[in-house]
Amino acid sequence: MAKILAFAGSNSANSINHHLVNYVAKDLVEHHVRVIKLTDYSIPMYSEDLEKSDGFPGMALALRQDIADVDALVISIGEHNGGWSAFFKNTMDWLSRIDRNFLAGKKILLMSTSPGQRGGVGSLEQAKNLLPRFGAEILESFTFPSFHHNFSIETQEIIDETLLLGLKEVLSTFAHQIK
Repeated sequence: MAKILAFAGSNSANSINHHLVNYVAKDLVEHHVRVIKLTDYSIPMYSEDLEKSDGFPGMALALRQDIADVDALVISIGEHNGGWSAFFKNTMDWLSRIDRNFLAGKKILLMSTSPGQRGGVGSLEQAKNLLPRFGAEILESFTFPSFHHNFSIETQEIIDETLLLGLKEVLSTFAHQIK
């Protein structure tokens, strides 16, 4: 049984990426999955001056340790103007300053969703290119388009059958690869 840390790269109180993470976490029943909210780790905006004067923020160190303690990650990244949100980039900036290879040995399921038809593909592609620089091994990825049309917030279920089958296949493959 693998230990998995799951989170959305979003600071929105109503994050659709967090809804997707929660849905996926419930489906990975063969593994121990811990879902967190990055907003619970209060990390200031990165500044070289701040790092020099105050060192690494305690909550950034805590998140780094939480990542170190697991075998795999499930990350769903939101998209702002075709790329990562400033919030998620800031988190990655701090973590990579603490340890350039903070994702070494971590197997990752990378996802994105958005209200639009592209499903956050811009941020997903950015993450696929950048996270391996920090040691990540991206095993699977999935984009979930038109979130509000294809997912019911009320029932926490995927409405679109094709998307459901596609995600189930990705989850099955990911779960098998991290055993």
